[in-house]
Amino acid sequence: MTVDRAVSDRIGSERILADRAGTQRAKVFIYADDPISQAGVASQLRPRPEVQVVDAAELDQAEVAVVVAERVDEEVLRVMRAVRRGSVPRTVLIAGSLDDAAVVTAAEAGVSALVRRSEVTPERLVSVILKARDGGAEMPADLLAGLLGQVGRLQRQVLAPRGLRFSGLSDREVEVLRLVADGLDTGEIARELAFSERTIKSVLHDVTTRLQLRNRAHAVAFAVREGFI
Repeated sequence: MTVDRAVSDRIGSERILADRAGTQRAKVFIYADDPISQAGVASQLRPRPEVQVVDAAELDQAEVAVVVAERVDEEVLRVMRAVRRGSVPRTVLIAGSLDDAAVVTAAEAGVSALVRRSEVTPERLVSVILKARDGGAEMPADLLAGLLGQVGRLQRQVLAPRGLRFSGLSDREVEVLRLVADGLDTGEIARELAFSERTIKSVLHDVTTRLQLRNRAHAVAFAVREGFI
């Protein structure tokens, strides 16, 4: 048996096992800022039974877009935003250069996972794609640590002195939600906090609108989930 035949048989067996297990292959669209990188990533992914590479004509079927670039520049951001505006729900960015600023910029563009080009292997890339497809996120550990440090400094130095939190809720908004959770109506909350009923209604309206919550119960559920109540 030749090496090519052996590899082909192994790949075929893996696909059969994946199908038998009911595994849904992740449909992936690949974009790179140079044709060699695009061809290289595609060649690494096509043999894998966990993913299915789709071309531009099938972009509307893709579940994850893999964007390959040297750095996070305006062109890459334009591509990621375009992908997000289309029908592709998740984006994985592979970049040669990543720093704290790039992480923030990519996050603002809606990226789900970031991987350094030097750290990419076929196994790792497939793992990240499946994680992104299922709603997870990924970034290099050192960048995550740096980002968390920035978040902590921002909370301590900028938001906390103004009575704000990263959730976007002020201390007053949290207190109103706590009282709603305790079963108090608008009038009772107003008396408890020494505000007018109009102010309490305005606070609840602002919270539900800003955080895209459906009603008071949804707002309370959000506060519980975020650990405020």
